[in-house]
Amino acid sequence: MPAHTSMLHVRVDDETKEQATQALAAMGMSVSDAVRLFLRRVVIDQAFPLELRVPNAETRAAMVESRAMMASRHARFADAGALFDDLEKTSRK
Repeated sequence: MPAHTSMLHVRVDDETKEQATQALAAMGMSVSDAVRLFLRRVVIDQAFPLELRVPNAETRAAMVESRAMMASRHARFADAGALFDDLEKTSRK
């Protein structure tokens, strides 16, 4: 006998939905599959299946910087070469 099911409505912005749909499709899953999996883990573990933490000061500063860059549509580096140069410099420390 099939289990009774209920409809679950979730609001999410269009861009997030599209990106999640594409990422999940690459894993062979639908958004509905992912939500069901998430809810099953909550039931089985009796806990939120992801570790949530209050961000530390460095992470909060990075979040603020990221939001400012997104709002201004300016990257921190002028081009990819400058990014790689900085990565090389900081990886040697």
